Amino acid sequence: KNTDNKNTFVEKWPGFSYTGSLRSYPLSPPRTVPSSIGRPDYADKGIPIGEQQLRGNSSIKVIPAADLKKMRKSSQLGREVLEEGFKASKPGATTDEIDRVVHEACIERDCYPSPLNYYNFPKSCCTSVNEVICHGIPDKRELQDGDILNIDVTVYHDGFHGDLNETFFIGKADEASQKLVRTSYECLQEAIKAVKPGIRYREFGNIIQRHAQANGFSVVKTYCGHGIHRLFHTAPNVPHYANNKAIGIVRPGHCFTIEPMISEGTWRDKSWPDNWTAVTLDGKRSAQFEETLLATENGAEILTKRLSEDGEPYFMTQLKQGL
Repeated sequence: KNTDNKNTFVEKWPGFSYTGSLRSYPLSPPRTVPSSIGRPDYADKGIPIGEQQLRGNSSIKVIPAADLKKMRKSSQLGREVLEEGFKASKPGATTDEIDRVVHEACIERDCYPSPLNYYNFPKSCCTSVNEVICHGIPDKRELQDGDILNIDVTVYHDGFHGDLNETFFIGKADEASQKLVRTSYECLQEAIKAVKPGIRYREFGNIIQRHAQANGFSVVKTYCGHGIHRLFHTAPNVPHYANNKAIGIVRPGHCFTIEPMISEGTWRDKSWPDNWTAVTLDGKRSAQFEETLLATENGAEILTKRLSEDGEPYFMTQLKQGL
């Protein structure tokens, strides 16, 4: 076999039982970040020491006013980077090419791509196709007409992380995929509308699951939203399913993500042997949306909000353009 050909599929895990039709393709080498760009504490050895020191600590940091400007900046740079990734997402493109675009967009903006080497993650963003729920590793598989793709971007700039993701269509999407993606987006919007001082973090899961189930979908339980600021993942923990036991109450100055993963069939997931890629147990599709939010006195400021197209998600722009 000619393994130089980007389309070559080589079975990495003989005997592994895939849940759907997607397969793991070869990876390119990890990309490098110039030493002039500020790096998080895990960039070299893969261990987020600052996060580990706070493990088990559920106290939620109120972001000092002086730091909010930096948090807003990193969040908006993250949005710019995701925009570049979206533009590169077409049938025939590989997720590895999208990762290159995202990586270069980070460097151009003096950002470190936060996923790179976080617990040894090998790439600069996550690309989750079809039945992949989250944490898909960009590889040499070409995107196909009818796929759905989520790109999850986090950038680290001037000491702060900004984290967001969106799911959109590759080529023409069928009705079922359109409904799944739209419902996932609505689930996030319903939760954001509920953000206000005094609401419990556990409440968002009730809101999200109610909307998902009303549309015939399920909510993934394994992966949650999270606090974010100088640390990539920290308190609070923000589950997306009903009747969860999350600790904490929203206060002005809290910075966190909400990022529901909504599936066509079962909520249960399985991990590939790469220890990152999470897929639906039944191989059906899953979609996700994420924003970084700042709790204010009267609601939520969406720090990673899309500034063009009235803030609409990319999939809506695609549908308007007649996909």
